Amino acid sequence: MSAYVYQLNLSRGGVPKLPVPEAELTATGLVGDKQAKPFIHGGAEKALSLYALELIERLRAEGHPITPGSAGENVTVAGLDWSRLAPGSRLTIGDQVVVEISRYANPCPTIRGSFAGGEFKRISQKLRPGESRLYARVLRAGRVAVGQEIRVVGEAGRVALDAGELANASGADGGDGSRPGRLASALSSLAGRKSSGAV
Repeated sequence: MSAYVYQLNLSRGGVPKLPVPEAELTATGLVGDKQAKPFIHGGAEKALSLYALELIERLRAEGHPITPGSAGENVTVAGLDWSRLAPGSRLTIGDQVVVEISRYANPCPTIRGSFAGGEFKRISQKLRPGESRLYARVLRAGRVAVGQEIRVVGEAGRVALDAGELANASGADGGDGSRPGRLASALSSLAGRKSSGAV
């Protein structure tokens, strides 16, 4: 089964972030989403926060009252091998959006209500590698919606799209940014290089 956007979450500041069916993603995050502490969260390197539905379900099975959006993620993702994602991994969301994982999200006391006994450090990357939320920078902005497919197009430590291809895919050539075909072309080029062993 393909990976997809299970839920999109916004808030006017703080948690929980509440579900919306779709939203516009810009270089600094989802339109309509606010951070209670913008000097800690948000900005271009932390434009988007992602978390895995499968990990949320595992935490609930352990007795934690976490739900999608309650730990502050903007995008609750289903179907990805979360443990393989790391800073440098690139993802496409739908036909337009491209993001790159920038860092692991450090848990803070703001999300303690999502954890039994307030143990918010349960999702610390240092303590539980592969179970942290992830921050991402936006390489190509656009509309995101529940149900959109998510694909990994580059793993950490590898370059999936070279700079020229990424510039074309992201509309950096001066285009109007409304033509997802450029991204499809770049991904098609990548697929060709993979099949020929050039990647």
